[in-house]
Amino acid sequence: MDDRVTHDRYGLGVVIAVEDEIAVFVDFGSRQERITTPFNKLYKL
Repeated sequence: MDDRVTHDRYGLGVVIAVEDEIAVFVDFGSRQERITTPFNKLYKL
């Protein structure tokens, strides 16, 4: 957790929670999103 990431649609964010190997919750500042696998558009910085 607390990894900085970037997403093609939502921009820069910080991982705030991990749901097993199924999904991650990311805080993008103006919104929080649950991103499910596969993480095609999510990249760790």
